[in-house]
Amino acid sequence: MELSGSTFVLEIINFLVLLWLLQRFFYKPLQAVIARRRAGIDKELADAEAMRSQAQALQSQYENRLSHWEAERQRAREALQQEIERERARQQEALRDTLEKERQKAEVSQQRQLLERQQHLERQALQQSSRFATRLLERCAGPELEATLLQLLLESLPQLPAEQCQALREQAAEHPQPAEVSSAYALSEAARQAVQRGLEQLLEQPVECRFGEDPDLLAGLRVSIGPWALRASLRDELQAFADLAQNNARDVPCEHLLDTEADGNG
Repeated sequence: MELSGSTFVLEIINFLVLLWLLQRFFYKPLQAVIARRRAGIDKELADAEAMRSQAQALQSQYENRLSHWEAERQRAREALQQEIERERARQQEALRDTLEKERQKAEVSQQRQLLERQQHLERQALQQSSRFATRLLERCAGPELEATLLQLLLESLPQLPAEQCQALREQAAEHPQPAEVSSAYALSEAARQAVQRGLEQLLEQPVECRFGEDPDLLAGLRVSIGPWALRASLRDELQAFADLAQNNARDVPCEHLLDTEADGNG
């Protein structure tokens, strides 16, 4: 085959046309596709990196939240334990208070029972003493004992409290009337005069006395001045002792068996 210059030129032109055609219709579109593909890959890589970063951030946040949750759960557990301890302490304190109140109630009940038992025994002792004293003194009743009681009455008149003396004097001054003198046995004239003198000294004025006998007194005297009464008799003292035994009058002093009393409503 013979190579000519024109053929060579045409071949070159064909080659150049081919290059232009390849450049125009194949290479540039291919580069564009490659560029788009590379851009897509870069975008995907960037998205993947962003997703990875976001995933790491989420993982870190999740780990932090888990740590916070664990701390919160630990704090909640500790708070619950403290609340349980406080409630247990409160319940124990309430139980101790209840037990202490029950113990105090039991002690009060026991003390009340002991006191009632003691009062019962005291009443029995007073009643027995009252019966014994009554029988004993009833056997001792006689003119001799009455003379002693008369002397006791005369000695007790000046020792009456000032307010009672004043009340007796006002009664005698406002409502003059005879003094009723009762005795278990008949008084001698000397004894009657002694009684009258004692009353006159007490009332600071003349006194009319009316004497009489009352065997129920057993021994001694009872002097009535209006609503007032001066007692120094065995019967009155025994009655007072019996009343003490009946009423169980605790903390009421009884200095001696025979006493001179002044009672009245005026």
